[in-house]
Amino acid sequence: MDYSTGKLSFIFLVAVALAFVGAGWLARRYRAAMRRLMSVPGPAAPAPALPPSEPQALPPPVLLSADDNRRAGWRLVLLLIGLSALISITSAWLQLAVVMGDASLTPNRLAVLSFVQLWPVVPALGLMWRWSRARVVGALALWFVVCFVVVLWRSTDQQASGPLLGYLAFEIGPPLLLVALLCLGGATRAIAPWLLPPLLALVWASIAGVDLLAWLVERRSPGLLSLTESLGANTVMGLFIVAPWLVAWWPLKRLARALAAAYTRKQLSELMVLFSAVWGISLLFKALGAASDMGLGGAVMLLPLAWVPLAMAVTKRIGAPNGRPPTLLVLRVFQRDRAVQALFDDVIERWRLSGNTVLIAGTDLVERTLDADDIFGFLDGRLASRFIRQPSDVSARLAAFDMERDAEGRYRINECYCHDSTWREALAALVRRSDVALMDLRSFQAHNEGCRHELSVLSRASRLARVVVLTDGHTDRAEAQAATAGAPPGRFVWLDTSCIDRRKRREVLASLFAPAGRTA
Repeated sequence: MDYSTGKLSFIFLVAVALAFVGAGWLARRYRAAMRRLMSVPGPAAPAPALPPSEPQALPPPVLLSADDNRRAGWRLVLLLIGLSALISITSAWLQLAVVMGDASLTPNRLAVLSFVQLWPVVPALGLMWRWSRARVVGALALWFVVCFVVVLWRSTDQQASGPLLGYLAFEIGPPLLLVALLCLGGATRAIAPWLLPPLLALVWASIAGVDLLAWLVERRSPGLLSLTESLGANTVMGLFIVAPWLVAWWPLKRLARALAAAYTRKQLSELMVLFSAVWGISLLFKALGAASDMGLGGAVMLLPLAWVPLAMAVTKRIGAPNGRPPTLLVLRVFQRDRAVQALFDDVIERWRLSGNTVLIAGTDLVERTLDADDIFGFLDGRLASRFIRQPSDVSARLAAFDMERDAEGRYRINECYCHDSTWREALAALVRRSDVALMDLRSFQAHNEGCRHELSVLSRASRLARVVVLTDGHTDRAEAQAATAGAPPGRFVWLDTSCIDRRKRREVLASLFAPAGRTA
């Protein structure tokens, strides 16, 4: 196979496009499968909602404040910025010293080029805080202007603005387009980076099949001529494109399972896979450019990615909290997907810097909670096995929860997949395990029987410190408060979130750490 830069670029671009399309397709199929399985009746009759005693006492959680949460956020920001700086400086050094030659390496050039190549830190921070596409593009536009000014200021030669603008546009524009396709959407962020490695292998297999076809045509293979006469040229072409997938399928299935296993063993995490994808795309463009002169030696431009596992190995061993991190239970009115997703982006993502999150799985948060194990388990036909079919399954499901933090310092989200007949038992177990609850009752009405049951269980729970309840102008507050009759004083914190701005988001997050607002 001819490893030309054009062919390698084509393989990568096609794989990114397939990952983008495949992420949307998989998210839709996952939701449809969840709806079908959630409505399947279980074999057991309903059990009491909240057993009188807990099977195992948990140690008290570490006492954390909203200030602790903010400091954890700043530590992660500084980690991503510092790691990005290491990658950009190493990349600039390789480009100047190895690709362009020693004469091009001066401290001034190294500093300027490192700063210009630092742009992936902007989408990386946007992914951490779940910025919108518009906000990421706006921040990058500002970065573009700053880079333009810095290069003009630090340049030792007279620089024409036109070529400089063209250089910066090419440096940032094409990689950013691929980053946007792969990482900046809802479904794509959760799914596409995990699909990319297997799809790269599939596209490569198809290209190898086409190369084999070209080799056979060049040698005027009698077997190929006979096959073409029997099936037609287009069919033969399609056969050589698709048939290699049959050969690649088994090793790719093993690759998918290996990725899921690496995620489960905490060798990979959601945020660092996204971070690596952003930087990997940027460095790949530089590697392809270097390959024009160096051949496969251009792959040296990918070496800065080695800083990622090294940094994670260090951070994994430092900064671990002393004691059990708090656990947040998230409950909500279903069928309000956009509002719940915005709440997740604004509040839950920041809570994850301090503690674990548990919830009952629903189709509304699929794009926020899917992980590698979920994705490849679904493709492997194992989604049904995740569902709690009877009360006796609850303990095993909770025992499998991952309650340890990832290397970068964030905690994962654990879900219970439930049928209509088993969610009450799962709720009871989750309440016993949680320290604080966040319940989104916006648009709650008396006919939301499930929410009324949840409020009743929360009011009778023995160990919950507090329950933060979000309401709006459409909430039947009287019905909600009636369901909490008998709750300990101060248990429920009611927040009016009819209008959610930055200040209100901070208030909601702070309420999870300390009592605030009005109590029931």
